[in-house]
Amino acid sequence: MAKIYQPPKQSRLGQFIDCVFLIAIVYGSLMLPLLFNFGNGEETPPPETAAAVQEATWESLGQNAVMQQQWEKLGFDPASAGEIINDRFDYTIEPWSLGITAAILIGYFIFVLTFSEKEYREVIDERFGKRQR
Repeated sequence: MAKIYQPPKQSRLGQFIDCVFLIAIVYGSLMLPLLFNFGNGEETPPPETAAAVQEATWESLGQNAVMQQQWEKLGFDPASAGEIINDRFDYTIEPWSLGITAAILIGYFIFVLTFSEKEYREVIDERFGKRQR
């Protein structure tokens, strides 16, 4: 009868280091775009003149009666809602940023596959013995 497999135990220090490393990666991935201005990159244009903002109506903003009621429930008037409605998101994709992201993801995928195969072979060898070649 084969002995029951006991996986190697990770020390508490190792677990702590893993947690700190993962938190640093998550924090870095969220903060780097902000620090290096990978977002829109352009300053928002100056607000329209007060006369143009005062002239904003629900109809000029393309809002029907139901939309108007919902905006008003949220506490917006045509002038303040106009800033949100007219501010469009910029979905441009920069080729360099896309290429760098793809290279990092592919590199990480290769890294995971390489080490997973190595660990998988170690577990199989521990469980069933070395493979005869």
